[in-house]
Amino acid sequence: MTATSAPARSTAAVVALGFGAIVFDGYDLIVYGSAIPALLKYEPWGMSPAQAGAIGSYALIGMFIGAIASGTLTDMIGRRRLFIASLAWFSTMMLLVSMAPDPWWLGVFRFLAGLGFGGIPPTAIALVVEIAPLARRQLINGLMLCGFPIGGALAAVLAIALLEPAGFRTLFAIGALPLVTLVPLAIWLLPESPSFVARGRSGGGSRRRGELAELFRGRAALATVLFVVANFCGFLLVFGLNTWLPQLMRGAGYDLGSALAFLLVLNVGAIGGGLGGSALADRFGSRWVATGLFALAVLSLGLIAVPLPTALLYLLVFVAGAATTGNQIVIYGYVAAHYPAARRATALGVSSGVGRLGAVAGPVLGGALLAAGFGLSANVGVFAVVAVLGALACGLVPRPITAGAADSPVTSSPATVDDGELRRAINS
Repeated sequence: MTATSAPARSTAAVVALGFGAIVFDGYDLIVYGSAIPALLKYEPWGMSPAQAGAIGSYALIGMFIGAIASGTLTDMIGRRRLFIASLAWFSTMMLLVSMAPDPWWLGVFRFLAGLGFGGIPPTAIALVVEIAPLARRQLINGLMLCGFPIGGALAAVLAIALLEPAGFRTLFAIGALPLVTLVPLAIWLLPESPSFVARGRSGGGSRRRGELAELFRGRAALATVLFVVANFCGFLLVFGLNTWLPQLMRGAGYDLGSALAFLLVLNVGAIGGGLGGSALADRFGSRWVATGLFALAVLSLGLIAVPLPTALLYLLVFVAGAATTGNQIVIYGYVAAHYPAARRATALGVSSGVGRLGAVAGPVLGGALLAAGFGLSANVGVFAVVAVLGALACGLVPRPITAGAADSPVTSSPATVDDGELRRAINS
């Protein structure tokens, strides 16, 4: 085996397994929004919109804890082990979600599943960014992260086909499939993180202890806070829309099939936004791509609040998906490439972990507005204001002192020293 073929195979394995895991990560999170119309109509449970919104946030609270913990755990056990453990954990919990006897247990199992959901994206992103070719780093990362909206689209399609004839339990049970598919493949094929291997060789304990502190010193502190704000806004939009869009469209007069079709269109738009935005970020830098997509979200959400023909509304929902969920893919890549390899996993865990409080707030906010009698226009209007804040946060992130910054086109920036060390670790 040549030195160059091993990294190529490692890259393919990491991207493919990360993509598959994030497909189910997205499916398991967004399928709850697809199931809400059936849950609200399920007479034995008698759930209200506010209760459904609160339960929807429980998985996201678990994600917050899981993402924050992932930065520490990945240094202790390695990214490979954490990825496999997170995947197996959330798959097992989704099986229990499908068997929940009442809303209380539904919330408990969704929370526990969220611990695993939170560990997958930071770990997978850190692995991909370490081994992907520098000139295509954002695009390859974006390809993997497009698994999230693909999972959301899959949730919408299966809900259209199965929700009424098979019920919400079947939709939840499908989310447990990685336990018998992806987990065995990851145990067999997934390589360990090059940075974890390199640190193990050099005994970098003191470096690990200082990583978190380095995120809150000098210019890095401002960048970290602004990335937290950008992630908060992005996650609020992603999960607020994905949780409540079907029910909001039903309230606007659409039948269940059409309401779920809007959710499908939202996630198809997210795929286009994630891929297109990541390609543009490789060419022009992430800062203005992320800022511009937030601005596009403001425009599209504002227009959704206006009574329009159905065809135009579908187009606006497509654009909103590209500018919200699609933009979250760009923001992930922005954070990953902004920091050197030594602090990358910790930065991703902190910024996306604390930012996931927005994911908690989105379903709760939508549920509260709906319970108070506010419909589609009020909800998307509030979401548009959140997008304004996200645009400001992305635009104000200071440039990093190190080379290879995410907000500089890669064609004019060499790899960082840390990245060079990682390339040598891969080839050794």
